[in-house]
Amino acid sequence: MRRLLLSIHDVGPRFETEVDRLMEHVSRHVALEHLAMLVVPNHWGDHPLVAGSPFATRLRGWSDQGVSLFAHGWYHRDDSRHAGAASRFKARHMTAGEGEFLGLDHITARQRMADARTLIEGISGRPVAGFIAPAWLYGAPAMAALEQAGFMLAEDHMKVWSPPTGAILARGPVITWASRSRARIASSLAVARLLPPLLRRAPVVRVAVHPGDAHVPSLMRSIDDALRRIRRSHTPARYEDLLIGREIYAHPDLPA
Repeated sequence: MRRLLLSIHDVGPRFETEVDRLMEHVSRHVALEHLAMLVVPNHWGDHPLVAGSPFATRLRGWSDQGVSLFAHGWYHRDDSRHAGAASRFKARHMTAGEGEFLGLDHITARQRMADARTLIEGISGRPVAGFIAPAWLYGAPAMAALEQAGFMLAEDHMKVWSPPTGAILARGPVITWASRSRARIASSLAVARLLPPLLRRAPVVRVAVHPGDAHVPSLMRSIDDALRRIRRSHTPARYEDLLIGREIYAHPDLPA
């Protein structure tokens, strides 16, 4: 079976309205139990997710309906000073100052991962599905921390893997959209037209939508079109389905 994995990024109080719009939009193509949400505990330090709050109650409800919850950083903001040329390039050109885990040291990265998992699991009452760094960017210390943090799933732009073993579970680019400028909108529309036919034989196709997409009608139409075309060859599934049949060892702090 070929799988379609769909995720909504940057879920939190900051973008509640946009998340609602995106959920209504994508639910035409994918049921809630096949949807992943990437949860930011405190977006840019200004929008904390608080246990017992109205948004936390909604998050628990989505989890009860089968939505998979991922920890998606802590602040979603990059405050690091980047020493290497490659890191500086990624921080400057691949994200608008949001690659939080690109320049973090090992201790800070692991603590933020642990804090995010504790908060989200306390709200949802279930283990998180995994960890995905903001902007899909990881520095070497963050990767080392991720191997130790006990998350069963992680992803970047080009793959999904299981950190405890390093097993690659899926390969291929994420189909996603950018809303920060006219040039980025135009380029993401072009890529979203090209990738579905190129990936029609891929075992797994990933689609990721962001709050900014909800404000650009052309992007919303493109999301509709991409999902409609991918559904012809791929069946909506959960990220956790990638672990079925694989010998993956859980972190001792996680339930079996």
